[in-house]
Amino acid sequence: MNVLISGAGIGGLALAHWLGRHGIQATVVERAPALRSGGQAIDIRGAARTVVDRMGILDAIRARHTGTHGIVYVDRAGAPVARMSGDDFGDSGGVVAEIEILRGDLVRIMRDAAPAAEFLFDDHITALHDGLEGVTATFHRAQPRMFDVVVGADGLRSGVRRLTFGGDRETVRDLGMYGSFFAARTSLDLEGWEMMYNLPAGNGVGGRVLLLYPVGRDGEVRAMFSWHSPDLGHDRRDTATQKALVAEVFAGAGWQIPHLIEQMWPADDFYFNRSGATRLDRWSQGRVTLLGDAAFAGSIGMGTSMALVGAYVLAGELATAPDPATAFSGYESGMHDFVTRNLKRPPGGDSGFAPASRAGIWLRNQVIRTMTKLPGKSAMTGNLQASANAITLKDYPMTSDQLTTP
Repeated sequence: MNVLISGAGIGGLALAHWLGRHGIQATVVERAPALRSGGQAIDIRGAARTVVDRMGILDAIRARHTGTHGIVYVDRAGAPVARMSGDDFGDSGGVVAEIEILRGDLVRIMRDAAPAAEFLFDDHITALHDGLEGVTATFHRAQPRMFDVVVGADGLRSGVRRLTFGGDRETVRDLGMYGSFFAARTSLDLEGWEMMYNLPAGNGVGGRVLLLYPVGRDGEVRAMFSWHSPDLGHDRRDTATQKALVAEVFAGAGWQIPHLIEQMWPADDFYFNRSGATRLDRWSQGRVTLLGDAAFAGSIGMGTSMALVGAYVLAGELATAPDPATAFSGYESGMHDFVTRNLKRPPGGDSGFAPASRAGIWLRNQVIRTMTKLPGKSAMTGNLQASANAITLKDYPMTSDQLTTP
């Protein structure tokens, strides 16, 4: 068997690793010219920890931990008004998980864990023809090739999903928020705490949020700007216009925002997106299937973990089933309840993250200050600790526990 994976992100790299462990050849095609090094801090929760432990990379991940141990909510003067520790709801259930790592660091670790895979960078799939003998993939640069299976692990705006299931209009539900982040520096001593500053609706948009992630001891942070708004019809590849939009939305805001906006303009790792949730009745068609956000985007805090678990299950089913259709059926049935549970939005959802009024911000902060002391507190965050562990991983037989180089 040979498998084509579209996307060298978390899910795609994890799948390449597990396919190699099962003796299946993996080819990864990635639109970017190299691994994407930027990105925010991401959590590894529940069953996903078992997956990375079985991959043999848990120690490497812990060595690159951001050191973050909770979140502090601050007012316009930067004074703390509420805080939530990372272990208030269990090691996987809080707003910050016990294992948090920068996406770029995790991608590099996972690339090293998939040495047998073939990589086609600076390229992408332009057409797929599913025939009796396999799927013929046409590429933007490389020559057409046939594969036994094609996996779209290429994110919320998946090209493979568009070719197989239809465009974003049919397969993505808009969640009404914009987000952007980039690397910056601050003179603040965050002491391992994320800091969240909320602003009410203004400048033509809804509730706004600045979140600072500490990623080291020398003042390096990731600055994340988010806000509620109808779709403004932005060009996904026009970075200059996206940066101008962030500056416009947060114009006139105080605290650290002017200093961070200054650093945004020259930032070469700037990322901008419109939030959405995938809406599909199935993840597979013919010899093509989807993984990660391409199949089940829309969770809060579980996207990375679901991708890791999904890669493990999909690879195991491909290795043990007699044909792709049976493997896909096992993959979807094995993941269905886990994904369904983790796609449920917690009470308050995005409105609790970015309240539209000062009164709403004040009320949210009061809830944060008291909720960790209340009985049944886990239900207030959607029982994330239990949901992150709500799958029993099969012990699929491996061809070898040792990775082999090409």
